[in-house]
Amino acid sequence: MTWRRPSLLVAGVLLAGTATACGGGSQTAATAFDPNSCQGGTLEVLNQDDAGSHLDPARLYTSGGGNIPSLLFRTLTTRTRKAGADGAKVAPDLATNTGEPNADATVWTYHLRDGLKFEDGTPIAAADVKYGIERGFAAELPGGAPYLHDWLVGAQNYAGPYKDPNGIAAIETPDAKTIVFHLNSPHGDFPYLATATQFAPVPKDKDKGADYEKHPVSSGPYQIESYDKGKSMVLVRNTNWSRAIDPNRLACPDRIEATYGLDPAVINQRLTTGTGKDADAVTTDTDLGPSELAQLDSNPELAKRVAKGGFPYTYYISFDTTKAPFDNPKVRQAFNYAIDRTSVVNAAGGSSLAYPATTFLPNNKNMGYQPFDFFPAGANGDPAKAKQLLAEAGFPNGLSITLAHRSQDFNQDGPKVATAVQDAYQKAGITVKLQSIDSSTYITTVSNPATQPQAAVQGWGADWPSGGPFIVPIFDGRQYLAGGGNFNTAHFNDAKVNADIDEINKITDPDQAAKRWGQVDSEIMKQAPLVPLFHTTQLRLYGKNVKNAFVSDWTGVYDLSQVSVK
Repeated sequence: MTWRRPSLLVAGVLLAGTATACGGGSQTAATAFDPNSCQGGTLEVLNQDDAGSHLDPARLYTSGGGNIPSLLFRTLTTRTRKAGADGAKVAPDLATNTGEPNADATVWTYHLRDGLKFEDGTPIAAADVKYGIERGFAAELPGGAPYLHDWLVGAQNYAGPYKDPNGIAAIETPDAKTIVFHLNSPHGDFPYLATATQFAPVPKDKDKGADYEKHPVSSGPYQIESYDKGKSMVLVRNTNWSRAIDPNRLACPDRIEATYGLDPAVINQRLTTGTGKDADAVTTDTDLGPSELAQLDSNPELAKRVAKGGFPYTYYISFDTTKAPFDNPKVRQAFNYAIDRTSVVNAAGGSSLAYPATTFLPNNKNMGYQPFDFFPAGANGDPAKAKQLLAEAGFPNGLSITLAHRSQDFNQDGPKVATAVQDAYQKAGITVKLQSIDSSTYITTVSNPATQPQAAVQGWGADWPSGGPFIVPIFDGRQYLAGGGNFNTAHFNDAKVNADIDEINKITDPDQAAKRWGQVDSEIMKQAPLVPLFHTTQLRLYGKNVKNAFVSDWTGVYDLSQVSVK
């Protein structure tokens, strides 16, 4: 699972005056991009945050290879480096294909490409990939994605290579170019997981444990020249990398200089003005602010330097369906009918920043989205229908609840959205008392059944663009965790849905799986286990000299491996 903090999530139509150039970027004809002549220059990266909480591939929680990490670490598979929905597909990276499954998707085999090398010229072998994965199990290196702990046969109690150098038996390397994974249940999504940075190779003789992140060994197009954590990073070319052995990354700039710790308003102002080095700049963690949005209609030149993406994300109202009053289906239906999604979207920044949700899956092809609305309430809610259902449920005079929200608005689940929900429910006879929870403890509080609020404004984004990591953590009854870290806050446990999940996990064709996930979304939402509020996408600004800057539906940010400043 993942909980993602978008700076400002944005949805809207593609801006006028842009056209799709080679490689999928939004460029005008006057700035056509040629991947064969894009090498050179220095790309500036202006960010609020560091490249990650840690720069060790075992400790980075990223899928698709991340962004800066994807310039340093190649993985067995990676994301397709294209705009929009095409960028939400899996592509081979270190491997020759996206994986060879057995009949029930419990065994996955990969073969490495020829000519792979680390930055020092040492050949990359399957054993380096296996060792890199095993490091992620070490208690000394926390923070990475947890899936392999559960998916690999007999790996739940593995303590990592520092304590158990024998490694994980479920990962086999029969020769230098072959690696085989044995899973304890079917997982058709394994090629998506193999994009995670835990699948990056690490040379055992260069491993320095917790200090490895100070200078991790590159397998990608760039290597670290200098790194001041939280402040700056400079990347230069890895001379042992070439496009001949990496068909995914263009690696156009000769040098990448990243500056961290900047205020979002400062980042957008520098990109808007675009003077000096800022003309060669992008950001990978800051969306357009209100000032920039207000300029787009009157400033066509600025509008040309904005691209749209759709990182799949859903905001919703959660509640425990096993406890009163939400154990009554009619109450849950009433809460769906009563919501005024127009006011909620306005609270989230307006129709250019969010769009209303009646499904749990966002409007992304790869997720399996199917349009439906089982509780049609129009743009502004249907308080009369809600009152009728409440009366039928035994609440003719309405009811009162407490709604928790984050103490700040930066993540779109704060006071503004909560107040809009409160106002809408008041019209249906539902009195809402707001409960503000500090942002630093919000997720921990909401995801622990012992402290879970009666109702809460929440958001969810998937670790990779498939319906599985969107549906399973939230609605698989077997994923319920009583001790904390539970994201099935509805306490939802439907035998048919659980069985459907198991069947879909056997499917290795992403298109077939997507269709089934859309059907499961429909099955779930008929039961009204939550109230979907809105989905979000992104609009990103880039510097005047930047070419081939586009946003994919996997990352929601610019792909630094594709942009050019020459």
